[in-house]
Amino acid sequence: MIDTHSHIYSAEFDDDRQEVMQRAVDAGVTHIVMPNENLESVQRLLDTYNRWPECVSLALGLHPEEVHDDWADVLDRLEPFFDQHPWVAIGEVGIDLYWDKTYRRQQMLALERQLAWCCDRQLPFIIHCREALTEVLDVLGQFRGQMPQGVFHCFTGAPHEVDLIRQVGDFYFGIGGVLTFKKSTLPLTVPVIGLDRILLETDSPYMAPVPHRGKRNESAYVADVARCLATVLGTDLSTVDRITTDNAQRLALVRM
Repeated sequence: MIDTHSHIYSAEFDDDRQEVMQRAVDAGVTHIVMPNENLESVQRLLDTYNRWPECVSLALGLHPEEVHDDWADVLDRLEPFFDQHPWVAIGEVGIDLYWDKTYRRQQMLALERQLAWCCDRQLPFIIHCREALTEVLDVLGQFRGQMPQGVFHCFTGAPHEVDLIRQVGDFYFGIGGVLTFKKSTLPLTVPVIGLDRILLETDSPYMAPVPHRGKRNESAYVADVARCLATVLGTDLSTVDRITTDNAQRLALVRM
């Protein structure tokens, strides 16, 4: 089982990161993909990788909530890291207009530049999209036929949004704890996506699944997402584990 999106390098895990990793292994997690957030998080990311290089993979990018007027300078400072470490993806990148639309244009420009990195380096992308699907698809559309594959992280959209995304490209969809929430509409969406395009994720330490909702999320809880997904799709846990693991490996998010 692969957790394709976890921020286990963040300060929330400083007191018990070793125990968190062990619980993930005990829950059947074989690999964890860690997406970057900003300049300051890179060293924490690398420190965690250096401690568990056989268990984690690295993605480099600028989180959309970290995009401000200095975004171009920040990306200039991030880019040299590509030549120093084994990155598997560009991420976490995208557009987030949920809380604030002030930097909408800057977020679109930053996403455009980072998608160009995907093309130049032939790395997949990890997209964060919140209340900004039109903007994200506008930027992705500029790279139609050029870019590698990618995943819409923490996808919570409706079936018609899956169709809109597929008009631009054949992408994967990261499904996490929201699937388990009582009022979630994702059980209506995941059959439209299909298991062959789903990746499991936690987005630790955020959005813990039931029965851990309201607590700090961690990679071990990806098993709860997998069990819920199996129930929704009318299959068994081993099938969900096998196919979502194959999907992550096909997208090259795992560097064994």
